[in-house]
Parts: sequence; C-alpha cells; structure tokens
Amino acid sequence: MIELTYEDFTPGRCFDLGTTVVDGDEMVAFARRFDPQPFHVDDDAAAASIFGGLAASGWFTAGLWMRAYVDSVLARAASVGSPGGEEIRWPAPVFAGDELRASMEVLEARRSRSRPGLGLVRLRAFMHRGDELVYRSTFTGMFATRDAV
Repeated sequence: MIELTYEDFTPGRCFDLGTTVVDGDEMVAFARRFDPQPFHVDDDAAAASIFGGLAASGWFTAGLWMRAYVDSVLARAASVGSPGGEEIRWPAPVFAGDELRASMEVLEARRSRSRPGLGLVRLRAFMHRGDELVYRSTFTGMFATRDAV
C-alpha cells in the first residue's frame, strides 16, 4: 500500500530507518562472494591488518543500509527507482556484532521537467555505530507524485 509520494519528501525531513546488528556469517559470506580482500575473509590476515580483525566490506554496509531503507520507506512509497548518486563513503570499519542505526535526510526535491507525475528527491543516507559515522551516501530517488498514483 502506497503511503509516501513525492510530496512527502520535503527538504529537511529525516527518516529513522531503525537498527540492525551485523551478522558475522552473513558479513563473511558476502565478502567471499563479492569482495574477497584478506581483511574481509581471513581471520589471521584481518588480525594483522589496520582493522585488527575481520571488517565488513563497505559494499556489505551499503547493503545493510539499503535493506533498512526498503523496509522502512520504499516498501510503502511510490518509488520508481534511482538514476544514481554522487557520493558513497564508509569512514569507519564495521565489525560482526555491531549495532548500526540507519537514517536518511531529504536534501532537495523537485518535479521532473520532462516527466509529469515524477519527482526527483536528493537524499543523504547515514549509518552510525553509537555516535560514530560508518556509512554515508548521497543519491537521487525518483517518486511518483500524488496525482499520478
């Protein structure tokens, strides 16, 4: 059921996307398949690395944020995709067992000039472990307008 349309994404609005606890087995399985650097998959190599232990792939962390976004916002929104973004950062490592809080802020919103019924929303994603930022990205979401739904 659609509850959120373009008009609900007003600049300055923040969304709390909830928390997730990093599952170590999932973290390593993802790294083995998509990012098999030694500090993501090998205990000994990770212990000797700058991380001091197995660290999650940044792409895994991005995936955790995306899941929170889908569950908290997109599942009830008139989303029609995303043309991409301009920033992705993971300024601090993530480890198995970490409790991460995801959030999102609406930076800008404008109606599409070429597609009536479509709004473009510039969003900033955050994920924190306590007060420490572990993930940030900036991207554009596309949402149908209320009159188009």
